[in-house]
Amino acid sequence: MTKSLPATAGLLIAAAGAAMAAPAAAAVSAPGHAEVQRALDHAVAGGTPGIVAEIRDGSGEWFGSAGVADTNTGRKRRQHERFRIGSATKAFTATVVLKLAAEHKLGLDDTVDKWLPGLVKGNGYDGREITVRQLLNHTSGIFNYGNDKEFFATGQGAAWFEHRYDTYTPEQLVQVALANPPYFEPGKGFGYSNTNYVLAAMIVEKATGRTYSEELTRQIFRPLGLTGTYLPGREAKIRGSHPVHYSTLFSPDANPRIYDATEMNQSFAWAAGGIVSTTSDLNRFFGALLGGRLLPLAQQREMFTTVATQNWIPDTRYGLGVFSQKLSCGVTVWGNAGATYGSWAYAMGSRDGKHMVTSQVNGDWSGLSVFNDVLAAEFCPAEP
Repeated sequence: MTKSLPATAGLLIAAAGAAMAAPAAAAVSAPGHAEVQRALDHAVAGGTPGIVAEIRDGSGEWFGSAGVADTNTGRKRRQHERFRIGSATKAFTATVVLKLAAEHKLGLDDTVDKWLPGLVKGNGYDGREITVRQLLNHTSGIFNYGNDKEFFATGQGAAWFEHRYDTYTPEQLVQVALANPPYFEPGKGFGYSNTNYVLAAMIVEKATGRTYSEELTRQIFRPLGLTGTYLPGREAKIRGSHPVHYSTLFSPDANPRIYDATEMNQSFAWAAGGIVSTTSDLNRFFGALLGGRLLPLAQQREMFTTVATQNWIPDTRYGLGVFSQKLSCGVTVWGNAGATYGSWAYAMGSRDGKHMVTSQVNGDWSGLSVFNDVLAAEFCPAEP
C-alpha cells in the first residue's frame, strides 16, 4: 500500500446523523481483555518496539499497550497517539466514492475514461473498459505503481534518505503504473493495486470540483468528529503526540539495521495509504461504517459485496475498500488494515460494527501474526 512495500506486504499499502457529530467519548475501563493484553506483551517479547490495541464493545472501551513509543527515551505507548494508517485509507476513499454515488454525482459502473478521458490507455490499458467498481474491488487489472522496480528502489535502504521528501502528483503515480503491463483484463481477476485508489480519488475531484482532502473532511472527518485524523499531503511531520515509526527500509539483510522513518512526505501514498489517525478514531469510523451509519442501504450492499482474493491475506474476501477475514476459529471480522514505513495497523470488527478492535505496531517487520493473535484473543471464544 505504499510505494516501497514488497508484494508480500502490499496487503494493506470503509447519512451522518446528530449522534455522529458528537465528539468521541473518552475511553471507559471495560472489564476483561486479558488475553488481548497477553497478545500485546507477546508481540513485544518477539521484537516489536511497541503495540497498542483499543476495543469498543457493549461494555465500553478498553485500551492496552506494550513496549515503547521511543526506544531512546523509553516513552511508553499511549492512547490517542497518531500514526500512519497505510492502506486502511482505502476504506475512507471508498466511502467518499460511495457517498457521491448515493448523491448521484457519479456511478459505480461509470468508466474511468468518462471522468479521466485519455488518461488510462496504451500498453494494454483501455480506460473505456475499466469501471469505478473495478477500481474499488481491485479487479481492474491495473498495475500497482508501488511494485514498479525503479519506483520501489527509491524507497529502499539508503535511497530512502535521498527521496524521503519527494513529492509525487497523482498523475505521476498513474504514469509509473501504466509503464508496466496490466495484471489481467478488467474483471478477470483480483490484483491489489494502489493505482486503483489514486484513480478513484482523481475521479472524486473531477466529479465534485473539490480536492480529495476536502471531500474527506466534508463527508467523514467532520460528521464523525474524527479530530485525530487528517490527510497530511506533503506535510512530512506527524502532528501531535505520536510514536517513532521504526523501519528496516525493506532491507533484505537477515539482521537489518532499524531506522527512524517517522518524518517523510507520503504524497506517494495519497488516497491509497496516506491518512494519519488514532485507534479511537479508527474504531469510531469503522464502527459507523460497518453499522450502516455512513452509507445508505444500496451503497452499503455494494461495499460489502466481495470478491475472492489471490496472493493476498489468507482467508479474506475484498469488497469496496473493506475486506472480510475468517479467523482460525471460524469467526469472520470486517474492516481494513495498512502497512507503511514504520507502522502497521489493523482495524477490524463484527459485521454490525458493535464490536471493534484497532491495533497498531510502530515497526514494519513483525508481519501479520501479531494482529492475528490480537484478533483471535478478542473474537475467538476461549476453549473450555
